[in-house]
Amino acid sequence: MSPRRLPVDTAVTAPRPGSTQRIHLTAPAVSVVLDVTDGRLPAITHWGAPLGVLGANGLDAMCEAAVEPVPHNAVDTPVRIGIIAQQSDGWIGRPGLSGARTDGSGWVSRLVTRSITVDGQDLTAPHREIGSGLVRFDLADEELGLAVALEVELLPSGLLRLRATLTNLARTPFALDELTLSVPVPGDADELLDFAGRWAKERTPQRSTFGVGTHLRENRRGRTGADSAHVLHAGRAGFGFRHGEVWAVHTAFSGNHRHLAEQTSTGARLLGGGELLLPGELVLDAGEDYAGPWLYASYGEGLDAVASRFHRHLRSREHHVSRDRPVTLNVWEAVYFDHDLDRLTDLADRAATLGVERFVLDDGWFGSRRDDTSGLGDWVVSRDVWPDGLGPLVDHVRALGMEFGLWFEPEMVNEDSDVARAHPDWIMAPDPGRIPLESRQQQVLNLSIPEAYAHVHGQMTDVLSAYDIGYLKWDHNRDLLEAATRRTGRAAVHAQTLATYRLLDELKAAHPGLEIESCSSGGARVDLEILERTDRVWVSDCIDPLDRQQMNRWTAQLIPLELMGSHVASGRSHTTGRLHTLDFRAASALFGHLGIEWDLAQASDAELAELRTWIELYKDRRGLLFSGDLVRADRGDSPLWLHGVVSDRRDRALYTLAAMGRSDRSQHDRLRFPGLDPEATYRILPLATGARVSSLVPPRWMQLAREAAAEGGLLVPGAVLSISGITAPLLDPEQALLIDIVQVADTTPLPLASRAAIT
Repeated sequence: MSPRRLPVDTAVTAPRPGSTQRIHLTAPAVSVVLDVTDGRLPAITHWGAPLGVLGANGLDAMCEAAVEPVPHNAVDTPVRIGIIAQQSDGWIGRPGLSGARTDGSGWVSRLVTRSITVDGQDLTAPHREIGSGLVRFDLADEELGLAVALEVELLPSGLLRLRATLTNLARTPFALDELTLSVPVPGDADELLDFAGRWAKERTPQRSTFGVGTHLRENRRGRTGADSAHVLHAGRAGFGFRHGEVWAVHTAFSGNHRHLAEQTSTGARLLGGGELLLPGELVLDAGEDYAGPWLYASYGEGLDAVASRFHRHLRSREHHVSRDRPVTLNVWEAVYFDHDLDRLTDLADRAATLGVERFVLDDGWFGSRRDDTSGLGDWVVSRDVWPDGLGPLVDHVRALGMEFGLWFEPEMVNEDSDVARAHPDWIMAPDPGRIPLESRQQQVLNLSIPEAYAHVHGQMTDVLSAYDIGYLKWDHNRDLLEAATRRTGRAAVHAQTLATYRLLDELKAAHPGLEIESCSSGGARVDLEILERTDRVWVSDCIDPLDRQQMNRWTAQLIPLELMGSHVASGRSHTTGRLHTLDFRAASALFGHLGIEWDLAQASDAELAELRTWIELYKDRRGLLFSGDLVRADRGDSPLWLHGVVSDRRDRALYTLAAMGRSDRSQHDRLRFPGLDPEATYRILPLATGARVSSLVPPRWMQLAREAAAEGGLLVPGAVLSISGITAPLLDPEQALLIDIVQVADTTPLPLASRAAIT
């Protein structure tokens, strides 16, 4: 995604006038038809439900049937919107490619297709039907001196992704303003769903009408943002988790970016996205190119199907994490900046006794960092707090059988730090005499400056080489305001983002097996590009289980549970002040990468025993949680939320029923468990963890399940569980109940720790 120099006036394949080529890509439950008519810009004429085998005649009929009539007072040629929407094709909406030469010319592109390859092989036939695969279109505007390599790939998961690389073939610079790719959605997709939020309340869903004009979500924070669109969906009004066709896009970029939904007065509807470039940020000199980010697009029947495509793609990667995600204890809410060796080793002892597998030392171990006002950027172990280095703590943790993790914030700096005093020019600012407003008493260290990058890389490497560290919590605690290189004044968010990617890549390459968490004031850097380099995200700094039910629910619209840090905190939330039972805290944290954020020395023996049971349950079920399909029940405005994970074979499932508030009805409706096989028979059993759920009033089936606990629970047909439903229990607000469901054909006994029914 950074400018790269290529030979000037690179030749492009000569056009074939009048050539028309059509490609049909297929994956489970999805079809994509690509149309290049008369050598014009590639267009998507169908992205959605599977079409079966079309054949040459069917492909032609499909594409010709999609040609729109010419209305009065419009261009005399049917408007055909390409993947890079351009005005020269009659498109009157937002252009996909925007920029100009330094003299103001060259701002209207007329890109045409010069050649097509499918999985690296030249496409010579006019029609092609394939499964999943990568199609590359080489586009050019010879008069303007621009070329674009457009990649369109349908992945085996059914996820569609698109990326464009722009090259300046002329000898004069080209200032790029925008390169946005788009995909079409049908006219009955009349409702939008995306997300907003803030610090400690990320991923707040919002719905709106898909009307004429542009629904534009621009992020100028220099990071993905707690208020990011996350995933932008379109569908028929009222679509839910399990019903309604849904089309969705996600821009995979960790810096400034955009998502958009646009409808013109003609009724054409697009979803799109790309990087948001600041004024003058990217000027391509002769022979340079710019590779934009991937735009991911997911189609499915209901939001669960859309999410499943993202999950299956991420799980198919060679570098995806193991299903045995280690139970993690992070010490932040236990000790904050109070780094006392005796206290921390005692905390490690308590954690190991519970079955914790990873111990993470948070902020405060380096430089003058005794609070958040100084020391940031000096990645040297503080001799004031750690006179013997981190070795005694690391060795103690490793001797207990746990992995050791450490907190860093590599892209940031306190003005009160050795590095800032020595190199003030490394701080991002629009000019030497003007510095951005502080945020959290810190500024941004410009990693696009080679010397600044070398400083951070060197200090981090020294620490990683000195100690047995298997995990980094990588934080990023402020927005990038007035983010520029002081020497030139040029905006540098793009360069900073790429430098961060490079730093992550190089550290991982030098330390095989190192895991990195993307934390950014909690969940402000969650996107598919950062997850090419990191192994989980910190969903939010708020661990209040009531808020986490919402935030985990919607973060999972993009990423699977094993990539979501989800911790059990102390009884009183440090961010909201609410009090919750351990049962509700743990049940909420279970559906994610489980951890603890709690001073265990303050926990009672009864709480520790109960927490140990939850950890045992997590270890037993993490294989299911991190391989099965996430399912969420559509329950209207009911305060009872039901979601779970169902195995690929639909033979095992674990659900949680969470009371998010009080119902205005005294009698609840029935629970229908999504994802089960209606033709199968299951045993259903509410799970006990040693503590009675507050004010639980069980219905008859729960009493029968308790009586049949020795056999694994009550025998119920799958059609009853998934279609007819069973009566919901009565729960007090902010309580949760786990429900275990196992197909009777599976004779594997349940672990003893998980077989006791709720009493």
